[in-house]
Amino acid sequence: MIIRFSFQNFKSYKNETILDFQSAAIPEFDDAIIRREKVSSLLPVSVIYGPNGGGKTNLLMALASLISIVVDPICKLDKNRMKVYQQPISCQPFLFDDTSEDAPTVFDLFFRTVENEFRYYISIQNGEIIDECLYKKTYTGKKTAMIFERERSNVTLGASLRSKSINTEVNPKMPYLSFLSINYNIPVITEAQCWFESCVLKNYADFASENSLLLPSGKNQKKSILRLMNDMGIDISDYKYDDEHKELYLYRKIEGKNYELNIFGESAGTQKLFSVLPYVITALNEGRLMIVDELDAKLHPKLLRYIIFLFKNPDINKNGAQLLFTSHDLTTMSNTVFRRDEIWFAALNEKRESEIYSLYDIRTVDDKHINNTAAYSKQYLEGRYGADPYLKTILDWEVKA
Repeated sequence: MIIRFSFQNFKSYKNETILDFQSAAIPEFDDAIIRREKVSSLLPVSVIYGPNGGGKTNLLMALASLISIVVDPICKLDKNRMKVYQQPISCQPFLFDDTSEDAPTVFDLFFRTVENEFRYYISIQNGEIIDECLYKKTYTGKKTAMIFERERSNVTLGASLRSKSINTEVNPKMPYLSFLSINYNIPVITEAQCWFESCVLKNYADFASENSLLLPSGKNQKKSILRLMNDMGIDISDYKYDDEHKELYLYRKIEGKNYELNIFGESAGTQKLFSVLPYVITALNEGRLMIVDELDAKLHPKLLRYIIFLFKNPDINKNGAQLLFTSHDLTTMSNTVFRRDEIWFAALNEKRESEIYSLYDIRTVDDKHINNTAAYSKQYLEGRYGADPYLKTILDWEVKA
């Protein structure tokens, strides 16, 4: 589970930017919060809104880039320990000034496994690792243990690694976490590595993502997909994949008779659902973090809402899965769907730098939080939350002769 992610000098983000999954002390959807004794409670869902070009996608890409930095070297050598559903994302600095291109890009991530909480920090400049460190704290422990620290080519090992015969010489472009994962079988390293490998990255702004299918390997997963599709009102009785022609066929039962239809003969929304639901089921079953750009694309708002509530339902989400996604769908920007701390906005400031802030961070003129009974989408379109919703500008146009 992700706890907190911060970064700076990445694409449209110049300054330090913080995305926090720790829940605020507010009442809404209290039963959906992911809780564990002696540690902070976490949110199951976070959504990013904002205008085109404001930085929504780049925020997700920053986290995806960090994950790629760790996982990609491992996967290239077939050393990954679990099934990986990711696409490599490059690390690119902020380019709209004279200094950032040659400055380090910094990532700082706090995450939680079944056993421990970790902090992983890395800074990269021109493709080389400047600083890197990994820390661990048990749920019941009071102290944080250093696993390793690195400053360029100098690596310092913590107590858990110091007694082992471990090489501290590493390629300047290789993360030391990846190096240890590839070359050694160390439980604490494997535990951290598997968290990175478990993250599901999907970009539905990319046409190839919509046409990539994850077909379930077991009967139970197949039943889950069919049940979810039918719950959403899409009457599909079965499906099969034709290995020879590399095509997927869906079956609809009408008056007791099965009819076969190629997936590309179905609506765009049905195709999108069949693309995304297997990943959703995998994330829920295995407690993975799912990061999705444009989850709402081609989906009816009711279907989008259904997917969101799969993660917010503790009877379904029993393993602490989390969903982070971008959206333009304002019908779900509602107090009937989200807590105020689950809604985030990305927008450009006056210097053309992206910034983010949550709805819970916003204060009214009398320095109070936005009320949880407010019409969030209406107030957003009125410009009360910033993020410069261009629809507001369009609505304010005057036609002059």
